[in-house]
Amino acid sequence: MIGSLFILGFTLSLDNFRTALAFGGLPMTWRRSVKIAVMFGFWDGVAPLIGIVLGRYTSEAIGNTAEIAGAIALGAYGLYLVIHAWLTPPPEDIEQPWALYGLLVPLSLDNVVAGTSLGLLGYSLWLAPLMFGAITTVVAFTGLRIGRAAASFIRIRPDLLTGAALLIMAVVLGPNS
Repeated sequence: MIGSLFILGFTLSLDNFRTALAFGGLPMTWRRSVKIAVMFGFWDGVAPLIGIVLGRYTSEAIGNTAEIAGAIALGAYGLYLVIHAWLTPPPEDIEQPWALYGLLVPLSLDNVVAGTSLGLLGYSLWLAPLMFGAITTVVAFTGLRIGRAAASFIRIRPDLLTGAALLIMAVVLGPNS
């Protein structure tokens, strides 16, 4: 049971990893990376808890919405970053942390669906949320730091690079892709 939950939690954290890679290009300290990774993990832990409570009847509707909402959120923030990069001088730090944290909710919608399924199968109300949150925290932190390292080798404005990466991800990961 724990092995299956670990595999599911890791698989569900991969969308956060991809997003963290892109956000890693923005200038941020190690401490800020930890805070962001913890927020990724928090939402990926809360989402299956909500899913387990919601039950079977809403899982199909949320499943269809999750893919669309995630792609729209990534694309919208990516477009914002690209336009902002063209119109302003390079940033010293993430200027709109609310926008970053706002992406975490749609990225966690797949965990709501997974939680709903786990609830129907009789899994613990607390085990999956704790495991998923911890796994996502580690995976997101790793993605942020890899993205930061890659950005140091690529000589382009980090907010422009991040915006372009998010737009590409939105198209690639969007519905019917």
